[in-house]
Amino acid sequence: MKLGPRPRVGAIETKTCFLHTDRETGRRCTRCGRPACPECLHPAAVGSHCWECIKAARPPTRERIRRWNAVAELVVTKVIIGLNLAVFLATSLGGGGPLGRGGELQARLALFGPAVAHGEWYRLLTSGFVHYGLIHIGFNMAILYRFGAMLEPALGRIRMVALYLAALLAGSFGAVLLTPLAFTGAASGAVFGLIGAAAVGMRQRGIDVWQSGVGPLIALNLVFTFAIPGISIGGHLGGLIGGAALGGVMLRKAPDRRSVAEGVAVAALVAAVSVAGAVWAAHR
Repeated sequence: MKLGPRPRVGAIETKTCFLHTDRETGRRCTRCGRPACPECLHPAAVGSHCWECIKAARPPTRERIRRWNAVAELVVTKVIIGLNLAVFLATSLGGGGPLGRGGELQARLALFGPAVAHGEWYRLLTSGFVHYGLIHIGFNMAILYRFGAMLEPALGRIRMVALYLAALLAGSFGAVLLTPLAFTGAASGAVFGLIGAAAVGMRQRGIDVWQSGVGPLIALNLVFTFAIPGISIGGHLGGLIGGAALGGVMLRKAPDRRSVAEGVAVAALVAAVSVAGAVWAAHR
C-alpha cells in the first residue's frame, strides 16, 4: 500500500468565500462558521463576523431609534439652526437683490402686515427663518445655540419646540402691531424668547441673572433694539415677553408626561393669541 504525502503541519484549509465564490480564503466567520474573504469580514469583540451575521444581530429599527434618541444632544436646537441656514442659502444663492429669485423668495416669506391681512398667515411663521446678511444670521444663530444648549436639556425636546415656535409667533405679533408696513424677518423674536425664558428660569432657581451674564445681555440687546434704526422693536419685545411668560410655566418642573402636556398647552395658547392678535393688528 502506497501512502500519499504527509500534509504540512499548520496548513490552512482553503475554500471560497460564501459571497464572492471566485475568491479563495482561509478565514471564516466566527459566528456562523462560513468561509469569507477579508472584504466580507469585520472585526468583532471575538474574532470576525460576516456582514450577514452583523445585520442579523442588529436590534430592530425602533430600538435603534430609541437608543439614538437617548444619547443625541441638542437635536431641536441643531435642527432649528439647520432650517435657518437652509432658508438663508435659498434666499441668497438665487440672488438676494430685489430683482433676484432670492429676493423674491425673501419678500414672499417675510412678515408684511397687508399680506397677513389678505390671508397670508404663514408669514407669521416663515418670517422667523428669513435673515438679511451673514452678520444678521450669524449673530442670531450664535445666541440661539448658546441658549438652546441651556434650555433644551432642562425642557426636553417637545417643550423646546413649543417654546421656540410660540416665542416666534409672539414676536411676529409685536412686529405687526408696531410696524405693520415694514418687511420684517429673522429669528430674533424667538431668540429673545429663549433669553427671556432662561432669565425667568434662573430667577426661579435663585440665580442672579445679572451675575450670570443673561441680564446684561438682555439689557444690551434692548439698547441696540431701540438705538439702531431698522431693528424690529415689536418683534424683539413680543418674543421676549412671550418667552419669559412661557419660561415661568415650563421651567417650574422637570420634564415628565404631565409637565410636558401642560407646557405644550400653554405654548399653544400663547401661539393662538399671538396669531389672532397679529391678524387683528394687520387689519387695523
